[in-house]
Amino acid sequence: MNIKEIRDLSQDEMLKTLDESRKELFDLKFEKATGTVENPMRIRELRKTIARILTVLKENEKKEG
Repeated sequence: MNIKEIRDLSQDEMLKTLDESRKELFDLKFEKATGTVENPMRIRELRKTIARILTVLKENEKKEG
């Protein structure tokens, strides 16, 4: 998910996506520990998506405050 797509989401959608991404990341980390992860690059992609969402949420918070 790129930054433009994230900025187009509402705050509720961003929070929902953030929760889903964190759950998926946890599952992938668990799979990596057991050695059964199919796509290890997905971990990196999820970490970046989470960081982007948090960045946009923080930007929106500063604009409002």
